[in-house]
Amino acid sequence: MAERPAFNIDHGKVITKIYSFEWFPGFSLSQKQKSIESLHNAILSADAHSRPLEISTKSPASIGTKLSAFRLTLNSHTLENIFQSAKVFENGGPYLDLLEVSPKEAKRDQRLQNSGSLTVFRYQGQDFPLVPKTVFYDFIYIAAVRESLNAEEIQAISTYNTFTDIEFNPAKSINTQARTAALIHLILAEYGCLRDFSKDEFIQYHKEHVV
Repeated sequence: MAERPAFNIDHGKVITKIYSFEWFPGFSLSQKQKSIESLHNAILSADAHSRPLEISTKSPASIGTKLSAFRLTLNSHTLENIFQSAKVFENGGPYLDLLEVSPKEAKRDQRLQNSGSLTVFRYQGQDFPLVPKTVFYDFIYIAAVRESLNAEEIQAISTYNTFTDIEFNPAKSINTQARTAALIHLILAEYGCLRDFSKDEFIQYHKEHVV
């Protein structure tokens, strides 16, 4: 058995629920999708009204794969490269050259480990705070969705109400595309479209709606 979170909306807030399910080991697509099906069955057993969507390259739904952070781009760069290149530390950064390497190289660059404590994220001349913890990742993810998907594809997110990411382990990571997808669902429900927030507007919205 394994445990994974799922994200949905309750009383206008993005919330997290943990589900236990049978895990199918292995790296093949078929094994990953068996685990996804098992997780979604656990969600449906708890709430028959759930409409779960896996957000990853392993998703059986095309909109789920299109929403993968590995498929989305922003200003011709991957989200991973933007996220890593925006980090500002006590003793260095932002390292903008990380925009020009592979996502794996950007994430593993030793300067990210050897420059002291992280202080802010700096993107397009604006500084984003470390708290709320996921606010910068969510901001650039939503910007990438607006740039990468058409209006019909974005609206398709509204047909689901629970979002998963089979690879996300909250014991090892903070950010997940599944949480951001739930936030997109909330924004669509509130505004009828994926609103283009300013930095300050988004930080305030995030504080009010993400638990």
